[in-house]
Amino acid sequence: MCGRFTLTSSEQGLAEVFKIQDVLDLNPRYNIAPTQSVVTVLHHPETQKRMFNLLRWGLIPSWSKDPNIATKLINARSETVAEKPSFRSAFKKRRCLIVASGFYEWQHREGKKQPFYFQLEDKQPFGFAGLWEHWLSPDGEEIDTCTILTTSANELMAPVHDRMPVILKPEDYDLWLDPQVQDPKMLQPLLQPFPTEAMTSHPVSTIVNSPRNDTPECVVPVGLA
Repeated sequence: MCGRFTLTSSEQGLAEVFKIQDVLDLNPRYNIAPTQSVVTVLHHPETQKRMFNLLRWGLIPSWSKDPNIATKLINARSETVAEKPSFRSAFKKRRCLIVASGFYEWQHREGKKQPFYFQLEDKQPFGFAGLWEHWLSPDGEEIDTCTILTTSANELMAPVHDRMPVILKPEDYDLWLDPQVQDPKMLQPLLQPFPTEAMTSHPVSTIVNSPRNDTPECVVPVGLA
Protein backbone atom coordinates (compact mmCIF):
# COMPACT_ATOMS: atom_id res chain seq x y z
CA MET A 1 0.00 0.00 0.00
CA CYS A 2 0.96 3.65 0.15
CA GLY A 3 0.01 5.57 3.27
CA ARG A 4 2.48 8.49 3.36
CA PHE A 5 4.53 10.37 0.82
CA THR A 6 6.47 13.57 0.22
CA LEU A 7 6.45 16.45 -2.23
CA THR A 8 9.60 18.52 -1.81
CA SER A 9 10.45 19.41 -5.42
CA SER A 10 10.52 23.04 -6.54
CA GLU A 11 7.51 24.54 -8.26
CA GLN A 12 9.54 25.15 -11.41
CA GLY A 13 10.83 21.59 -11.32
CA LEU A 14 7.30 20.22 -11.19
CA ALA A 15 6.24 22.42 -14.10
CA GLU A 16 9.13 21.10 -16.19
CA VAL A 17 8.67 17.42 -15.34
CA PHE A 18 4.92 17.43 -15.95
CA LYS A 19 5.05 19.91 -18.85
CA ILE A 20 2.56 22.35 -17.34
CA GLN A 21 3.02 26.09 -17.77
CA ASP A 22 1.18 27.15 -14.62
CA VAL A 23 3.57 27.20 -11.66
CA LEU A 24 2.18 26.17 -8.28
CA ASP A 25 2.82 28.06 -5.06
CA LEU A 26 3.80 25.23 -2.72
CA ASN A 27 5.62 24.62 0.52
CA PRO A 28 7.75 21.45 0.81
CA ARG A 29 5.81 18.55 2.34
CA TYR A 30 7.68 15.75 4.10
CA ASN A 31 4.83 13.69 5.56
CA ILE A 32 1.65 13.85 3.47
CA ALA A 33 -1.11 11.75 5.03
CA PRO A 34 -4.59 10.55 4.03
CA THR A 35 -7.45 13.13 4.11
CA GLN A 36 -4.96 15.93 3.33
CA SER A 37 -4.86 17.89 0.08
CA VAL A 38 -2.45 16.55 -2.53
CA VAL A 39 -1.16 17.92 -5.82
CA THR A 40 -2.49 16.10 -8.85
CA VAL A 41 -2.28 16.37 -12.63
CA LEU A 42 -5.53 16.16 -14.58
CA HIS A 43 -6.57 16.37 -18.22
CA HIS A 44 -8.25 19.74 -18.83
CA PRO A 45 -11.50 19.09 -20.75
CA GLU A 46 -11.40 22.43 -22.58
CA THR A 47 -7.74 23.07 -23.35
CA GLN A 48 -6.98 19.34 -23.76
CA LYS A 49 -3.77 19.98 -21.86
CA ARG A 50 -2.48 18.92 -18.45
CA MET A 51 -3.30 20.99 -15.40
CA PHE A 52 -2.40 20.94 -11.73
CA ASN A 53 -5.22 20.54 -9.23
CA LEU A 54 -5.57 19.94 -5.49
CA LEU A 55 -7.61 16.91 -4.42
CA ARG A 56 -8.26 15.34 -1.04
CA TRP A 57 -6.51 12.01 -0.55
CA GLY A 58 -9.06 9.25 0.13
CA LEU A 59 -11.65 8.47 -2.54
CA ILE A 60 -15.35 9.08 -1.95
CA PRO A 61 -17.31 7.30 -4.73
CA SER A 62 -19.99 9.54 -6.27
CA TRP A 63 -22.72 7.16 -5.09
CA SER A 64 -21.54 6.95 -1.47
CA LYS A 65 -23.76 8.27 1.31
CA ASP A 66 -20.93 8.33 3.86
CA PRO A 67 -17.84 10.53 3.26
CA ASN A 68 -15.96 8.59 5.95
CA ILE A 69 -15.49 5.79 3.43
CA ALA A 70 -12.56 7.88 2.14
CA THR A 71 -10.26 6.65 4.91
CA LYS A 72 -10.68 3.09 3.61
CA LEU A 73 -10.08 4.03 -0.02
CA ILE A 74 -6.69 5.74 0.02
CA ASN A 75 -5.36 2.94 -2.24
CA ALA A 76 -6.83 0.81 -5.02
CA ARG A 77 -5.38 -2.54 -6.10
CA SER A 78 -4.48 -2.29 -9.78
CA GLU A 79 -5.32 -5.96 -10.38
CA THR A 80 -9.02 -5.46 -9.54
CA VAL A 81 -9.57 -1.74 -10.10
CA ALA A 82 -11.53 -2.25 -13.33
CA GLU A 83 -14.16 -4.39 -11.58
CA LYS A 84 -14.51 -2.95 -8.08
CA PRO A 85 -17.68 -0.78 -7.74
CA SER A 86 -15.77 1.87 -5.79
CA PHE A 87 -13.24 2.40 -8.57
CA ARG A 88 -14.44 1.11 -11.95
CA SER A 89 -16.15 4.31 -13.11
CA ALA A 90 -13.16 6.48 -12.19
CA PHE A 91 -10.80 3.96 -13.79
CA LYS A 92 -12.62 4.47 -17.07
CA LYS A 93 -13.05 8.24 -17.06
CA ARG A 94 -11.32 9.99 -14.16
CA ARG A 95 -7.65 9.08 -13.97
CA CYS A 96 -5.00 11.40 -12.62
CA LEU A 97 -1.37 11.63 -11.58
CA ILE A 98 -0.69 12.16 -7.91
CA VAL A 99 2.54 14.14 -7.69
CA ALA A 100 5.28 13.02 -5.30
CA SER A 101 9.00 13.22 -4.59
CA GLY A 102 9.12 9.99 -2.58
CA PHE A 103 7.08 7.75 -0.30
CA TYR A 104 7.34 5.76 2.93
CA GLU A 105 6.69 2.14 3.83
CA TRP A 106 7.14 0.26 7.11
CA GLN A 107 9.01 -3.00 7.64
CA HIS A 108 8.19 -5.31 10.56
CA ARG A 109 11.43 -5.91 12.49
CA GLU A 110 11.46 -7.83 15.77
CA GLY A 111 8.04 -6.65 16.84
CA LYS A 112 8.63 -3.07 15.71
CA LYS A 113 7.87 -1.17 12.52
CA GLN A 114 10.84 0.50 10.83
CA PRO A 115 9.99 3.20 8.26
CA PHE A 116 11.87 3.36 4.96
CA TYR A 117 11.90 6.19 2.44
CA PHE A 118 11.76 5.40 -1.29
CA GLN A 119 12.48 7.73 -4.20
CA LEU A 120 13.75 7.68 -7.75
CA GLU A 121 17.48 7.22 -8.27
CA ASP A 122 17.68 10.59 -10.05
CA LYS A 123 15.67 12.31 -7.23
CA GLN A 124 13.18 13.68 -9.75
CA PRO A 125 9.49 14.12 -8.90
CA PHE A 126 7.09 11.57 -10.39
CA GLY A 127 3.43 10.70 -10.74
CA PHE A 128 1.60 7.90 -8.96
CA ALA A 129 -1.21 6.39 -11.00
CA GLY A 130 -4.35 7.79 -9.41
CA LEU A 131 -8.12 7.99 -9.78
CA TRP A 132 -10.37 10.87 -8.78
CA GLU A 133 -14.05 11.44 -8.03
CA HIS A 134 -16.42 14.36 -7.55
CA TRP A 135 -18.74 13.87 -4.57
CA LEU A 136 -21.85 15.87 -3.70
CA SER A 137 -23.19 15.51 -0.17
CA PRO A 138 -26.92 15.56 0.66
CA ASP A 139 -26.53 19.12 1.96
CA GLY A 140 -24.76 20.33 -1.17
CA GLU A 141 -21.10 20.12 -0.12
CA GLU A 142 -18.78 19.29 -3.04
CA ILE A 143 -15.53 17.39 -2.50
CA ASP A 144 -13.01 16.19 -5.09
CA THR A 145 -11.03 13.19 -3.86
CA CYS A 146 -8.44 10.73 -5.12
CA THR A 147 -6.80 7.36 -4.52
CA ILE A 148 -3.39 5.85 -5.36
CA LEU A 149 -3.16 2.59 -7.30
CA THR A 150 -0.89 -0.15 -5.98
CA THR A 151 0.81 -3.19 -7.49
CA SER A 152 3.14 -5.96 -6.40
CA ALA A 153 6.49 -4.93 -4.95
CA ASN A 154 9.68 -4.75 -7.00
CA GLU A 155 12.94 -6.26 -5.69
CA LEU A 156 13.87 -3.09 -3.77
CA MET A 157 10.50 -2.88 -2.10
CA ALA A 158 9.86 -6.57 -1.40
CA PRO A 159 11.98 -6.86 1.80
CA VAL A 160 9.92 -4.04 3.30
CA HIS A 161 6.41 -4.69 1.98
CA ASP A 162 4.72 -6.89 -0.62
CA ARG A 163 2.89 -3.97 -2.27
CA MET A 164 4.04 -0.65 -3.72
CA PRO A 165 2.35 2.33 -5.36
CA VAL A 166 2.19 2.38 -9.14
CA ILE A 167 4.74 4.91 -10.41
CA LEU A 168 4.07 5.80 -14.02
CA LYS A 169 6.79 6.54 -16.54
CA PRO A 170 6.62 10.02 -18.12
CA GLU A 171 6.08 8.53 -21.56
CA ASP A 172 2.86 6.95 -20.25
CA TYR A 173 1.35 10.08 -18.72
CA ASP A 174 -0.67 11.09 -21.79
CA LEU A 175 -2.23 7.68 -22.22
CA TRP A 176 -3.12 7.44 -18.55
CA LEU A 177 -4.71 10.91 -18.47
CA ASP A 178 -6.65 10.56 -21.74
CA PRO A 179 -10.37 10.24 -20.81
CA GLN A 180 -11.11 8.86 -24.27
CA VAL A 181 -9.09 5.75 -23.45
CA GLN A 182 -11.45 3.51 -21.47
CA ASP A 183 -10.36 0.00 -22.44
CA PRO A 184 -8.73 -1.74 -19.46
CA LYS A 185 -6.58 -3.74 -21.87
CA MET A 186 -4.83 -0.50 -22.87
CA LEU A 187 -4.37 0.68 -19.30
CA GLN A 188 -3.45 -2.43 -17.34
CA PRO A 189 0.00 -2.79 -18.97
CA LEU A 190 0.95 0.55 -17.39
CA LEU A 191 0.25 -0.70 -13.87
CA GLN A 192 3.50 -2.54 -13.27
CA PRO A 193 6.15 -2.39 -10.53
CA PHE A 194 8.60 0.42 -11.24
CA PRO A 195 12.08 -0.79 -12.30
CA THR A 196 14.18 -1.62 -9.25
CA GLU A 197 17.37 -0.16 -10.70
CA ALA A 198 15.68 3.24 -11.12
CA MET A 199 14.85 3.57 -7.41
CA THR A 200 16.68 3.96 -4.11
CA SER A 201 15.69 3.69 -0.45
CA HIS A 202 16.98 4.17 3.09
CA PRO A 203 15.66 3.77 6.65
CA VAL A 204 14.37 6.90 8.36
CA SER A 205 13.37 7.97 11.86
CA THR A 206 10.10 6.88 13.44
CA ILE A 207 9.18 10.56 13.76
CA VAL A 208 7.47 10.02 10.40
CA ASN A 209 4.96 7.79 12.18
CA SER A 210 3.05 10.88 13.29
CA PRO A 211 1.62 13.06 10.49
CA ARG A 212 2.06 16.02 12.82
CA ASN A 213 5.78 15.78 12.04
CA ASP A 214 6.21 17.40 8.62
CA THR A 215 9.86 18.47 8.59
CA PRO A 216 13.03 17.65 6.63
CA GLU A 217 14.11 15.32 9.46
CA CYS A 218 11.48 12.84 8.24
CA VAL A 219 13.63 11.87 5.23
CA VAL A 220 17.08 11.93 6.86
CA PRO A 221 18.77 8.49 6.73
CA VAL A 222 19.26 6.64 10.04
CA GLY A 223 21.13 3.54 11.01
CA LEU A 224 19.37 0.28 11.83
CA ALA A 225 19.74 -1.22 15.29
